[in-house]
Amino acid sequence: MPALITDISRFATHDGPGIRTTVFLKGCPLECAWCHNPETISPAPEIGYVAKKCLGCGECVRVCPEDAHRIDDRGHTFDRSRCAACGACAEVCLGEALTLYGREMTAGEVLAIALQDRTFYDQTGGGLTLSGGEPLLQADFCAQLLAMAKREGVHTAVDTCGAVSWKAFEAVLPVTDIFLYDLKHTDAALHRRYTGMDNTLILENLRRLSESGAAIEIRIPVIPGVNDDDAFRAAADDLLGGLAGIRRVKRLPYNPYARSKYEAMGREVRLP
Repeated sequence: MPALITDISRFATHDGPGIRTTVFLKGCPLECAWCHNPETISPAPEIGYVAKKCLGCGECVRVCPEDAHRIDDRGHTFDRSRCAACGACAEVCLGEALTLYGREMTAGEVLAIALQDRTFYDQTGGGLTLSGGEPLLQADFCAQLLAMAKREGVHTAVDTCGAVSWKAFEAVLPVTDIFLYDLKHTDAALHRRYTGMDNTLILENLRRLSESGAAIEIRIPVIPGVNDDDAFRAAADDLLGGLAGIRRVKRLPYNPYARSKYEAMGREVRLP
């Protein structure tokens, strides 16, 4: 079964132990104000456009079946309302100004790329990490890919926001060595304010994951003015102190460097 993939990052060192291959799947139930991967939020394919890279060659105009691209005296105009995200323009773009986010790939195709770096996994204790977006929105694909990786002796990790059904976790539990679990806020109202969804399901899934015996690394994005105060730290300590299976708590420093990604995706920049 294919899945929509936005990127495959090789030699990743921050997505679990060792050197890893991180696969970014498309779609996320949250819209965090500080999201650094806005190209993964929508579950549908999208075209990213970086205007400063455009060479004005006109190849996109030639191949676009929806007439979404125009080049005239004002330069290159990209009409997203007409775009069907077929990817034809990205394939011929000479300046790499256009990128298709959301390519269909099978588990076998993804694994073939990951296995190219098996030597590095063996030497560093690394492996394969599924991320996003929220990878467990495509849980059946994740379960298939992780099972294939385990049969090859590859360490597996799932980076999740937790905002999915417990059934999705059950699909990957037997073939996941460690879960990288985001904890954005403990307060339900503040969580909804900054991510578009409260944290009831997220915290319930975290408790159930702990009770299942899974290995868990908690990842806390530290956002100034949102969750960098003593009240949050105390609440997080209380929550995590009562859970089993927590192998590590990792605080992730915030930076605003993803602004250009929002512009490329035609999204409003909401980064703090």
